Amino acid sequence: MGMSTESEVTAEQPPTQNVAAQGTVVAGMTLLSRISGFARDMVLSYFFGAGLVADAFFVAFRIPNFFRRLFAEGAFNQAFVPVLARYRDEPRASFLGFVAAVQGNLILALTGVVLTGVVFAPALVSVFAPGFWDKPTQFELTTAMVRITFPYLAFISLTAFAGALLNSFHRYAVPAFTPVLLNLSLIAAMLFAADLFQQPVFALAWGVFFAGAVQLAFQFPSLFRLGVLVTPRVSLAHPGVRQVGKLLLPAVFAASAGQINALIDTILASTLTTGSISWLYYSDRLLAGGCEWACCWAFRLL
Repeated sequence: MGMSTESEVTAEQPPTQNVAAQGTVVAGMTLLSRISGFARDMVLSYFFGAGLVADAFFVAFRIPNFFRRLFAEGAFNQAFVPVLARYRDEPRASFLGFVAAVQGNLILALTGVVLTGVVFAPALVSVFAPGFWDKPTQFELTTAMVRITFPYLAFISLTAFAGALLNSFHRYAVPAFTPVLLNLSLIAAMLFAADLFQQPVFALAWGVFFAGAVQLAFQFPSLFRLGVLVTPRVSLAHPGVRQVGKLLLPAVFAASAGQINALIDTILASTLTTGSISWLYYSDRLLAGGCEWACCWAFRLL
C-alpha cells in the first residue's frame, strides 16, 4: 500500500507542477500587459490629454473593442471552446476539418461585418456618441478614425480564435503575451509616427490597425509548429459549426450585459462637457488595471 501511495503521488506531481507553472506564466504575462498598458496610457495622456481629439479617438477605439468583447473574446469563445475541446479527442483529420470550417466561416462573417462597419461608420458614431451630433468637426474626425480602426475587429477576432487553439494544446504564453503588442504598437505610433500626420491622432488610429495585424501574425509560428495552421474552408453544414452556432446566440446575450453598460457610459459622457469621455476612459483603466494587478500578484504569492 505504501508503494502504491508513493507511486500515485509521483504520478500526480507533474500535472500539478505543470498547472502551477502555466498559471505563473499567464500571471506574469498579464502583469507585463498591465504595466505596458499603464505606460501606454501615460504616453497617450501626455500627448493628447483629455479634450476633443482624445475623446474622438477613445470613441473610435471603443467601437471595434465593443464588438470584440461582445463576440470575439466573449460570445464566440464561449461557444467555440467547448466544441473545440470535444473535437480535440477526435482523429486529427476530423479536428483539422472542424478548425478549417470554423475559421472559414469566421473570416467570411468578419469580412461582412468589417465592410459594413466601414461603410456605416457615421451611423456607428451616432449610436456610440450622440453628443457629437452638434460638433461637426469632432463627429467627422471620429468617423474618419472609425474607418481606420474598425478592421481591428477582424484581426483581433482571428487572434482570439488562434489563442483558443493554442490554449487547447496548453500553449498559454503566446496568447497571454499578445496584448502587450497592442500597447507597444500604440506607444511606438505616438512616439515615432505622430509627426507624419497633419492631425497627429491619426497615428494612433493606424497604430490600432497595425497592432491587430501584428497580434494575429504573432500567433502563426506557434500554430505552424503545432500543425494547425490550416486553409480556411466555408461550410455551414459541418456538424461542429452547427454546434457552435447553437451555442452562439445564448452566449451573445450572456456577454452583452457588461458591454451594454460600457456603451451607455460612453453615450452619456458624449453629451457632457468636452473631455468627459477621456476622463471616463482613464478612470476605467486605473480601476481595471489596479484590480488585475492585485489578482496577478495574489496568484504569484499563492
